[in-house]
Amino acid sequence: MKDLKKIEKLLKIIKESNNIVFFGGAGTSTESGINDFRGKDGIYNQKYKGYNPEEILHIDFFLSHQKTFNEFLKEKMNFKNCKPNKGHYALTELEKMGKLKAIITQNIDSLHQKANSKNVLELHGTIAYFQCLSCGKIEDEYFSCDCGGIVRPPVTLYGESLNEEVVEKTIDYISKAETLIIAGTSLIVYPAAYYIKYFKGKHLIIINATETSYDLKAELVIRDNFGDVFDYIIKHIK
Repeated sequence: MKDLKKIEKLLKIIKESNNIVFFGGAGTSTESGINDFRGKDGIYNQKYKGYNPEEILHIDFFLSHQKTFNEFLKEKMNFKNCKPNKGHYALTELEKMGKLKAIITQNIDSLHQKANSKNVLELHGTIAYFQCLSCGKIEDEYFSCDCGGIVRPPVTLYGESLNEEVVEKTIDYISKAETLIIAGTSLIVYPAAYYIKYFKGKHLIIINATETSYDLKAELVIRDNFGDVFDYIIKHIK
């Protein structure tokens, strides 16, 4: 591991902290086989049926081209066979210990829930299931609802606002946290990254492969792999 000294320091902080909040982005899912959307091989760099993916993932496109939208999700954003990595499972263990109070994620793959974490706030929603907006029926795959209602995943599309209840809880957890650990995100996606400014606690930790706008404010900046770091932590914390 590249930053073992810093990871040892993080281990000490986690051992002494009982109010930790984790804030994660795309980099926490790459070990599970999900590429960063904006990375070199990311979904956003590949046109689909002549459309830019960011155009497809806009609410206006969904309302006018639902068939293409659903086909895109099935072909390009089907994460159902992706499994949580060792970092996800380590966070679940920290939650069981009572140390980790909330996981806030920008991801839409629901891998934290697959790893059995309980208190997960999905800032951008999820594409793990589809729901009828009229009757509330839920299925794992797209379905045509008997009631005739519009069916879609509960994901926040471009042109839509984030879920207010999730945003309020996010701000509340961050503002009350003693330790905030940010991992796998360069903090350039707004408004999600904006919520970090509410942190007033003792320890701000950043684990990311590249620089972030908060590096200079952090107590620890670790340029290592999310899964490796937390796997080490969970193996040495007891």
